[in-house]
Amino acid sequence: QVQLVESGGGLVQAGGSLRLSCAASGSIFSINNMGWFRQAPGKQRELVATITSDGNTNYADSVKGRFTISRDSFKNTVYLRMNTLKPEDTAVYYCVIRARTTRLSDLTQYWGQGTQVTVSS
Repeated sequence: QVQLVESGGGLVQAGGSLRLSCAASGSIFSINNMGWFRQAPGKQRELVATITSDGNTNYADSVKGRFTISRDSFKNTVYLRMNTLKPEDTAVYYCVIRARTTRLSDLTQYWGQGTQVTVSS
């Protein structure tokens, strides 16, 4: 079993900042990619940012220059620093990892439970 626990969401005014954290625990042998998705009311879930085990990052165009993804591989934790937040960033943010539970197992995708981010104008 692999569990992801997210924290750091909340209510912030436009222009403010938040940092999300997502800690993975359980039967983890290794973690490949880690990332964040978000889903606003009435919209599809969309990619926000990803980071590989080598530290290569990828961002949605809408958050480039404002959000920064990072990871602490020793702690199996991924972070999302969000600056200059806008009302359109309001969504439930989900972390996701692709991990192996043993050396020979396939990569499996795991999702967090989601954390609400609300940006007021």
